[in-house]
Amino acid sequence: MATAKKIINTPKAWEEGLLGRDEEYVAIAGPEHESALDEALGMQAISIRLPRQLVDHYKLIAHFHGVGYQPLMRDVLARFVPAALKEVLEAEQAKAVKASEQATLPRSRKKRAA
Repeated sequence: MATAKKIINTPKAWEEGLLGRDEEYVAIAGPEHESALDEALGMQAISIRLPRQLVDHYKLIAHFHGVGYQPLMRDVLARFVPAALKEVLEAEQAKAVKASEQATLPRSRKKRAA
């Protein structure tokens, strides 16, 4: 009985296609697998209409950086959102401070402050 040659599991073996590229290992993932993957990664698919020129520009920039345009969009949004959230929180905090100050003013000063 002949034994199969064992291929060492290394990153190089994966990159060179020695592991996992045979047709016997290929299958189309069903919707349940996609849902499970999205859930595990905390991802949600959305649909958005953008100006064609904007998408073309994203694709050009993404190609320059060697990434896909959708991951680039995720990255841009991930960078934008924390700063925008900070701006919203600071504005809400300023409103709360102002409301608190108004609540503590004597009644006669409230009429003049308004």
